[in-house]
Amino acid sequence: MKIALVEYGAGNLPSVERALSHLGVESRRASTPEALAGCDALILPGVGHFGALMRSLGERSLVAPLREAVSRGTPLLGICLGLQAMFATSDEAPGDTGLSLFPQKVSALPQTDRLPHMGWNQLRRARPSKLLEGVPQDAYFYFAHSYAALDAGEAGVAFCDHCAPFVAVLEQGNTFATQFHPEKSGPVGAQILSNFVRQAGGKA
Repeated sequence: MKIALVEYGAGNLPSVERALSHLGVESRRASTPEALAGCDALILPGVGHFGALMRSLGERSLVAPLREAVSRGTPLLGICLGLQAMFATSDEAPGDTGLSLFPQKVSALPQTDRLPHMGWNQLRRARPSKLLEGVPQDAYFYFAHSYAALDAGEAGVAFCDHCAPFVAVLEQGNTFATQFHPEKSGPVGAQILSNFVRQAGGKA
């Protein structure tokens, strides 16, 4: 199967590649609309600034192809900032529009605790989750962020609590995302990636 990692300058892309390689899954980088075409699944990794991400995707003419890939059924996994990019807007860059796969916005976490939310934390599962199949209920995942989606409607399948409850895992149709970094979350993170590959029709 062909898995494409959307290349827009994200610093965690090599670590996602390594995590997939450890699962025996080959991936390739895609930085042009042509490179996205024909892929069986897409992963949008992400660290950094919402506005910089969206501007980079725009400069590479990748925004419309990403939306079109999702609309035709290509599985997409967003990671951290990649999750946030799926929403319409973000407090981090009010003048920039996201991919708008979800109509809600990404909010700044209230400063009721230490920010950024960096380190290991657990999830609260709200609905059945394909990404979390086989993952222990008490598992910890690695987070690094100051912004989050506080609401994703029925797509929010698991939440985390730090400063405020926020969406930690979302799933809707062929669209999946995690606010945490599965590539930095050890065996349980590997299980998340493996589950995504299986949902996309591959083996891991």
